[in-house]
Amino acid sequence: MAAPRFLDITVDTNKFEEGALEVLKHVRPSWPQASVGFRSQPDDVVLIRVNGEATELIIDRKAEVETFRLLSAAKCSPPMYAQFHNGMAYGFFHGKPLDESMARDDNIATLIAKEMVRLHSVQPDQQDPAQRRSYYSAKTQNFLNVAPTSFDDPKRQEIFQRDIPSKADLQKELDEILQQLRALNMPVVFSHNDLLLKNIIYDEEKDEVHFIDYEYAFLNYEAYDIGNHFCEYAGIDEVNYDLYPDKPYQMKWLRRYLEFSYQAKGRPATEVTDTDVERLYVQANKCACAAHFFWGIWALIQAKNSSIDFDFLGYASLRLNEYFRRKKEFFSLALP
Repeated sequence: MAAPRFLDITVDTNKFEEGALEVLKHVRPSWPQASVGFRSQPDDVVLIRVNGEATELIIDRKAEVETFRLLSAAKCSPPMYAQFHNGMAYGFFHGKPLDESMARDDNIATLIAKEMVRLHSVQPDQQDPAQRRSYYSAKTQNFLNVAPTSFDDPKRQEIFQRDIPSKADLQKELDEILQQLRALNMPVVFSHNDLLLKNIIYDEEKDEVHFIDYEYAFLNYEAYDIGNHFCEYAGIDEVNYDLYPDKPYQMKWLRRYLEFSYQAKGRPATEVTDTDVERLYVQANKCACAAHFFWGIWALIQAKNSSIDFDFLGYASLRLNEYFRRKKEFFSLALP
């Protein structure tokens, strides 16, 4: 697939509409400028995304473009039309972002498992899948390396010192996480890594789900996407980790995932065993701990660098606290 065109344009976030119109002149030259914004052609929507401030610290934009090309070819993502200096223009999936109740809907949950298998079946290179390695270690270590050690604002510094472990202690936790994950002997697949509810779109008319926002996609353990997704059942606006799915729910979800996975590999779904499901349960919940840690460190970096009006420091504390709360329970799980 050809690379998306590059536009010598920088969109000023203070003059977003002006910049977006300039981008659209190139990717949709037939659109009358006066009609843009009113969706007079609702079947042909272009999304214009401007990268966040200092996000190059945590997101490899070159890799993101390659991911878009790969997944667009596999029909797992909309097409990318163009890049510009601080963002991109790409296609649109119609539908509604999930909320907490939709994620637990039996039909939608089945569709999510099926779409996740489809994503995990994408082959990003010619390498033997058995030789692939997860990038979780390198990505998380890089996050930890650039995570802040202090804040200029006295109030935030007080919260940071009170609620966030030292970098040395966080390094010890990461080392333990990696030891746990490596002992599980999990297959490595192409993963989304950020399947929060708003990154899953349900198209009711077609009865399909689509995943969006592949900024953090990379090769990772198969169970990581699952464990991370289960963490997101806690919700978005008011996070409640008591909503993390219990074992009976997970076992049903995981069995469906494995049945779709077996079918994708040309094996009968009936070959999935109770032991297979139990193994994936152990793997997914250990990966859930890894996900809490990953996003906790990510939020620390955002707290230092992002201009978005959001309490990233509080979110870092929330995710790290949940990691510590679940660590003993999940790390004590043993493979069948």
